[in-house]
Order: sequence, then C-alpha cells, then structure tokens
Amino acid sequence: MPLTQDLEQILDLVLPTDPSFRRIEPAMIDSCIRDARHHAVEGSKEAFLFSAMRLLALPDNGHTRLIPNDSISVLPLRFVSVGTGVQLTGPASETTAPRGELIAVNGTTWEQIEAAAATFLAGTRQRKRVIGPLLLAWPYALARLGFSSGKNTTEYRVKAEDGQITDFELENAHTVPASMLYPRNEHGKADPCWRPGRFAEIKDWQGLGLSIVLPSFFDPGESALQMAISDVAEHVRAYPNKNILIDIRGNTGGDFLRTMPLIDAISENTSRRVVMLVDKFTFSAAIVFVAILNYRLRRRLTLIGEEMGDGLTFFAEGGLLDLPVSGAVVRYSSAFHDWENGTSNQTTPADIARHLVPAGKLTLDREWVGRPMAETAQEAFYQHVLRALND
Repeated sequence: MPLTQDLEQILDLVLPTDPSFRRIEPAMIDSCIRDARHHAVEGSKEAFLFSAMRLLALPDNGHTRLIPNDSISVLPLRFVSVGTGVQLTGPASETTAPRGELIAVNGTTWEQIEAAAATFLAGTRQRKRVIGPLLLAWPYALARLGFSSGKNTTEYRVKAEDGQITDFELENAHTVPASMLYPRNEHGKADPCWRPGRFAEIKDWQGLGLSIVLPSFFDPGESALQMAISDVAEHVRAYPNKNILIDIRGNTGGDFLRTMPLIDAISENTSRRVVMLVDKFTFSAAIVFVAILNYRLRRRLTLIGEEMGDGLTFFAEGGLLDLPVSGAVVRYSSAFHDWENGTSNQTTPADIARHLVPAGKLTLDREWVGRPMAETAQEAFYQHVLRALND
C-alpha cells in the first residue's frame, strides 16, 4: 500500500476533527500537505513521517502530533531531557557508550539542534524538550535538519559527572526499534520500560506531614486508579491538620475526573498547606490536577520544580489514529480546555466543563530541576521540603 493512504487518513479524520487547526492559516497547512504528499508519492517513509510531523505540529498543541516511535529505527542510545540540556542515560544492550551530559552531535550543540527541530515538534517549549531527544538518535532526522556527519556514522560528545569528556561514534546502520528506548508517553525515567507500580503512594512523616506520590492518571482497567485515589483521600481526611507534599513529576496524565475525590479531601481543611513537585514530564490531566488545587488553595499551595509540559490552555480528548502503511501513530484532539481563565466552548465535554476553574498562572515558587535519586535520598528530600513548609 502506498504512503499516500496514511496521508489521506490524516486529511480525512484529523484535520477536519481537530479544532486546534482552525487557528492556522490555510496556506500554511496546504504547504505542509504538499510536502508530505511529495514524500508519500516518492515512497520515502522517513521523509514522509518527518513532513507529517511538521504538519501536525502547526497548531503548537502538544496533544496533536505524529508519534513516529513505533515505525522508525534509531541508534541504540537513550537521551532524556534534564533541565535545558540532555543526558545520555544509557545505551541499549550490547552497545558501549558513556553516560552523562550531551555536549554535541556531529559537532553541533544540542541547543542548535533544538532550535532547528522546533517546527517539527508539537506543543510548548517544554514538551518539545520532552519529545525532542528522540531526534538525537535518529540518523535521518539529523540529516534532514542539516546536522549529519557526512559519513555513515554519527559522532557524539558526552561529559560525565566527574567532568571527563568522551567522544564516540556509532554506525548509522546499527539501529534498533525506537520504541525500545523511547516510549510513546515519555516519562523521563532512565528505564524506557518503566511503569508505575501503583497509582498512589502515601507516607506519614510523623510531625512533618504526609507525602503523596502520584506517578500516573492513566488506568486502562478503569478501577485501580479510582481505588488508589479513594484510599489516599481517606488517609488525608484522617489527618486533617497535616501538611502535604505531592510529587506529580513524570505524571503524563490520564483522567483527572477520577482524582477529584483526592482534590476534595485535600481542599477541605482551610489551614492545610500543600507543596507540589512538578516537572516538564507533568502533562495534561496532571496539570489540570495542579490547576484545580491552585485555584482552591491559592497561597496555601507552593509549586516547586520546573515549568510543566503543557500550558493551561490547550486542546485535548480526541484519540489515536494508527497509520497502516508507515506504522506511525497520530494523536489528535477534539476538545478545548482553558484552565487559566476557566472558559469553555462547544467542543468542551460537559463533564469537564463542570469542573473548569480560572486557575490563573501556575507560577513556580521555587525553580528546581530534579535528577534521579536513590530512595533514601528522595526520602531525605521529602523531609527537607516538608520541614521547610512547617517553618
């Protein structure tokens, strides 16, 4: 089957359905369609995918994008965005490469590659930083952006924690399926196969307060998340005078409606203080969770971390479209969300519109870029934050 079939599915379903495209000049859309069609007719899969990424990135809405992970091969290296830089967290098995901060690819800095790739990546600056590292291991993408080595290899420069700089190169033909190293919902963990062991974990730090870890709101079974939230909400109500630390870093979203019982429980005590840990891997429903608590608690909520992966005004819901020829996936939207001003329109589902609140700006009270921690170090950090909250 020709790649044009994939393009026609995008044009028949995604563009007419997704309201985020209504803000884009038709001439810009037409130009991107022509480019994608050209590569589809040629039968060049990677070129077509890259052009389709550009088309679907036009609205700058992170919920609308082409996800190539299941359909491409990459060099066996996992890159993850940390702060404004990128870390090589580890290679695939049977590949030797140093871990550390990425300095350059084929002599080009990450900042230059990031700038060149911006129009091909959907969403906010932070979301681009989440999904962009995939391109660093994709030889075609580097060449398309103008950063190939001119040889059949890709050269990397990495700085270890001790400051040692290492140069190494890999043969471009030495690739693995991208999905092995880059999950569709990028969570930022070193292990690409990471899955949450449970949906909520609560711990009582005695005189300091409670900590709650919420790693995900996505529950295919539709019961485990609800039960976990109910259990934690009951525990929170049992200790009405205790301050709370909520760690929602790496939570890529899911169904915020199932978290409302916990939001209600946290909000009931008017003197309780809450600190929330967030990062660029905090997305979608997780941001809505933060927004509602910010609206309810106001000055009693402290935000620590880095700018989150989505803004408060975005398009979501929609669904996934599997492209039969290329094997890529398209994520498209169907509904408008505005959690900054609390407004909706005809596309906003009624059950979501009922909960919309004008949360205002989610301004960080303290910027902090968290790095992977051992369990004991994480516990010490939680205690430090809760202790500061009580001062």
